[in-house]
Amino acid sequence: MNPRFTNRIAAVTGAGSGLGRATAIGLAQEGARLLLFDRDEKGLAATASECPGAVCVVGDAASAADVARAEATARRELGLVELLVPAAGILGPAKPAIELEEEEWDRLFAVNVKGPGLAARAFIPHMREIGHGAICMFSSTAGLSGSPFLSAYSASKGAVALLTRSMALNHAAERIRINCVCPGTINGPMSEASFALAGDSEARDARAATMRARIPAGRFGEPEEVAAAVLYLLSDAAGFTTGVALPVDGGRLA
Repeated sequence: MNPRFTNRIAAVTGAGSGLGRATAIGLAQEGARLLLFDRDEKGLAATASECPGAVCVVGDAASAADVARAEATARRELGLVELLVPAAGILGPAKPAIELEEEEWDRLFAVNVKGPGLAARAFIPHMREIGHGAICMFSSTAGLSGSPFLSAYSASKGAVALLTRSMALNHAAERIRINCVCPGTINGPMSEASFALAGDSEARDARAATMRARIPAGRFGEPEEVAAAVLYLLSDAAGFTTGVALPVDGGRLA
């Protein structure tokens, strides 16, 4: 197989764990040169150990100053970023939306919605200089269908899906494609955190069983399966695809 991203420069936020890590490793395996960004310095180093030549920046995806520092580092040490994956995200509290405190709302939307907006604002100028580019954001099946467990998270991910579609219209004429993936329940730290919010081990197991029963494929997904969808949307094979919110969910929303 010919690597799809040889010597192409990609930036991945939330690269320290989970789906961001799986995506970064997938890009590296196909030849990309990477700028990795995350708040978790140790997790970032673990990802970088599997991505030869990666440049790491520790920072908060919701901080304009930190994202600007990442952009400047990429430009200085790697060159112009052609591919962007704003994968940083948080679950937020597992309670009805009307019970969230103001600071909980603010943090959730700062990371999940403002964060990808900041990343796009920082790196789309690189793509304009190149003459093309591709972005794959992270929404969720909870962004396409309501969630009784994570109401505010669902709202934030719905915002990402429509941000994707709106920005795709903004930049299509510039040959900058913008899509998002909408993962269902995927094995990894975020799903484990979601189950943990249910309470004790019995409650966690019950929530996991409930979620699994809703998936026609009969299992949870793997991070590498989501990464494969992201890599497709970033690749030249998806050159006529923009504004798409692609479920990766084992048929959950079919």
